Amino acid sequence: MKFLLAALLICVLVQTQPVGYAQSQSPPNVIFFLTDDLGYSDISCYGATKVKTPNIDRLAAEGYKFTDFHTGASICSPSRAAFLTGAYPQRCGLYMGINENRAEHWFLGLHPDEITLAEQFKKQNYQTFMIGKWHLGSEPEFHPLGQGFDNYYGMPNNVGHSPKFFDGRDEIFSDAPLDRLTKLYTDRAISVIEEHGDQPFFMYFAHNYPHTPYKAGKAFAGSSRDGVRGDVIQELDWGLGEIMKAIQKSGIAENTIVVFTSDNGPVKPQYAHPYRGTKYVSFEGGQRVPFIFHWPAKIKAGAELDIPVVAMDLFPTLSEIIGEPLPSDREFDGVSLLPLLEGKTLARPETQPFYYYNCENLQAVRYGDWKLHLPRSKVQVPFWEKNTAFFRLKKPVLYNLQTDRAESRDVADANPELVEQMIEFAEHARESLGEFNQRGTDQRPTGTAVADAPVVSHGKDWPSVDQETRKSIHQEQLARHPDRATPKKKIKK
Repeated sequence: MKFLLAALLICVLVQTQPVGYAQSQSPPNVIFFLTDDLGYSDISCYGATKVKTPNIDRLAAEGYKFTDFHTGASICSPSRAAFLTGAYPQRCGLYMGINENRAEHWFLGLHPDEITLAEQFKKQNYQTFMIGKWHLGSEPEFHPLGQGFDNYYGMPNNVGHSPKFFDGRDEIFSDAPLDRLTKLYTDRAISVIEEHGDQPFFMYFAHNYPHTPYKAGKAFAGSSRDGVRGDVIQELDWGLGEIMKAIQKSGIAENTIVVFTSDNGPVKPQYAHPYRGTKYVSFEGGQRVPFIFHWPAKIKAGAELDIPVVAMDLFPTLSEIIGEPLPSDREFDGVSLLPLLEGKTLARPETQPFYYYNCENLQAVRYGDWKLHLPRSKVQVPFWEKNTAFFRLKKPVLYNLQTDRAESRDVADANPELVEQMIEFAEHARESLGEFNQRGTDQRPTGTAVADAPVVSHGKDWPSVDQETRKSIHQEQLARHPDRATPKKKIKK
């Protein structure tokens, strides 16, 4: 426990001493390219054999390609919250998978008091743009334009939740054209670069693909050897290539940072190879995904790094690069990666614990090369949990990720002291960040559009809220959305 507290203290001390942007003559542009449900081995440079992704591969060859990167969650909404706030989803209050069609979720979102990456950039007079999928709350209180973005173009949710497509607050498609989605997003990104490239900008490009449902553009239909999913990945790669051409043509390529990654793992295990598991679970396949950091002005030769890094590192990294101090009124769970660009080591010890939460349920702890899966009961796990083998795990299961990437050989019995130590880490996390039906001492509030409404993660627990409260919330929903008084038509996929 003393080690954990010391490690956390080191991180806090480092984070509160901003270094500023490396004495550059001009601040860099930043494009954060986030894919959806893209697995570890879904692109060529990470092992894919049935798709070709030359543009992403080039980013990896010229920049830093990380092989030990973990997102903040194994599903969409909380993983995005972690990227944008620099905090575990449990800390920033957005740990559930938001769906506007669920009675217990429609009024929830990222709290307006959360400070996003876009707001950090705004403090340094950047122009801020968002393209793509938001998925951090559908009500007006949670709109991207209220979270630091000057412009928004895309979809508030998964297509399966709502097919609506917006330009700012104006709906331009009631049913988004899936086969044109990549082209629409790419064209908007290029127009931003062409029209605003003479001033520093931050672009958060959160693509919907390869999350289902998807359709490839005509030029890419049948282009891969992996069906429609492979086709949309190749089209996604094309779009990134067009964006890179645009920044080159605009003369800003040298000092433009491009970050490429995914929100969580894939829905099929073959796309997470060689790791076990998929989206929805706490095996490595759910959260270990590609992560590429490309910045020609500072990275002169590409490198592959096996240093553990996490989604929460992006916020302090970009904040330090642009010279914006971290807000002092809240805790963060990442450290700046800038030392790596300067040939130094990270402030975070490699053995600092990393916590795998699935919604409110703490399911695993990583400590160096060791990963401990924790006992849990079926009532604790979220409804999307796919790891039925661990539904009623009664004793800890320990794996060594260095020698057992597939998490298949339990060595808990041979390492009792290590197991005990990692359980202590877990208890500290539960006290701080919470557990199922247990608020943590360091959790910040979940955003809500209905004052004093309960925050319930699972539909299965919604009936535990008293009937009058549920009725009042439903009445507010109908007042805001009269169309929901009648059943929604099934969305064609």
